[in-house]
Amino acid sequence: MSVGHALLGILARGPAHGYDLKREHDARFPGAKPLAYGQVYATLARLERDGHAEIAETAQGGGPERTVYALTSEGLRTLDEWLEQTEPAGPYPADELVRKTITALHLGTDAVGFLARQRAQHMTRMRELVRAQTAVVELGAQIALDHTIAHLDADLRWLETAAARVAPNGKVRT
Repeated sequence: MSVGHALLGILARGPAHGYDLKREHDARFPGAKPLAYGQVYATLARLERDGHAEIAETAQGGGPERTVYALTSEGLRTLDEWLEQTEPAGPYPADELVRKTITALHLGTDAVGFLARQRAQHMTRMRELVRAQTAVVELGAQIALDHTIAHLDADLRWLETAAARVAPNGKVRT
């Protein structure tokens, strides 16, 4: 539910309608594929169904009806739990790691702590794989393991760069 969590993170700053949520998501994650409006509204429907978001108001202006969504207390609890959990250290889509970091920054939560916990998780996995590498004899398995280690190394470099950009108060350094 990474897109859902990211939308909850945006709603944590205040109620918004689907258009604003899409625009804010796409601005926060410029390297990601832009969300389709259908994906935004389908995700909002699931969030509402699961009690994480609720309709705050429905406004009728000069154009189509606009539904404004708000975060519920259950949605905030779910968001907080998501931000506390580290991600498995490879192989996995790095988008979730980036989404958590950016969401933590925008909410002013402990992005530095999250990055440190995530780095520790990655270092543990890296040590396991490097130890396993000595026992692997089959060429294809060695190459696959090299690939995984290279991606973990890249993630570790990104984690260190991100941590260096974030000041102790959780604000981005310029």
